[in-house]
Amino acid sequence: MALADTIAPHLPFLRRYARALTGRQDSGDAYVAAVLKALIADPSIFPAGVDPRVGLYAIFSRIWSSVALNVETGAEAAQSERTIEALTPRSRQVFLLVSVEGFTPTEAGRILGLSETEIAAAIDEAGREIAEQVATDVLIIEDEPIIAMDLAKLVESLGHRVVGTARTHSEAVALAAKSKPGLVLADIQLADGSSGLEAVQEMLPDLEVPVIFITAYPERLLSGERPEPVFLVTKPFQTSTVKAIVSQALFFGARAKRGAARASA
Repeated sequence: MALADTIAPHLPFLRRYARALTGRQDSGDAYVAAVLKALIADPSIFPAGVDPRVGLYAIFSRIWSSVALNVETGAEAAQSERTIEALTPRSRQVFLLVSVEGFTPTEAGRILGLSETEIAAAIDEAGREIAEQVATDVLIIEDEPIIAMDLAKLVESLGHRVVGTARTHSEAVALAAKSKPGLVLADIQLADGSSGLEAVQEMLPDLEVPVIFITAYPERLLSGERPEPVFLVTKPFQTSTVKAIVSQALFFGARAKRGAARASA
């Protein structure tokens, strides 16, 4: 199959990535055009033996790093997505590749030429930088004290504030009504046999907030038979995974609210 046919299905997504990375449609599209021109001039620069989408983004990364179009100031930057624009270049790239484009950290490392350690550090950095912009109050619904303490330390390390820890359905609903958190981390199975999922469902009509379920029973939330959580972490969890998901939940939640505000204006 010709290279053009191989990469064509991935170009719309590369444009999405480029626009988010630069903060502007014209700048992002200019980078994609530069990628295509480079491939037309010398197809051999396309990496051999890799997934075509990974290879395409890797070529883009080389051009992004070598062409001085990736810094915007003044009125141009004011038109950008503030949350993404404020991230440092490396953490911005890693965050978008993993959180928006759906690459694994290993694939993101291949695209950017970074080690697994460097990717993990960039994800952690992105989480801290996003938290500085969207720092919020967090409600933890978890009946295991040690796990609850670990989660509290984790979100506090990102700059958030824990407003309470609930061990039962009734405690969770009461704390949510009182504290109005900006993020909820919830287990499914709680101390008294009650359900964290049901507690969250009871909160949501009165509280528009992103929810991350952290559970040893992910299959209960992945049946595809009813509306199910977007953000789901399996126990035992990796700290880096939870940090990344917290950043994603807050970033996309903030972006959705901005979109709704613009639509109602």
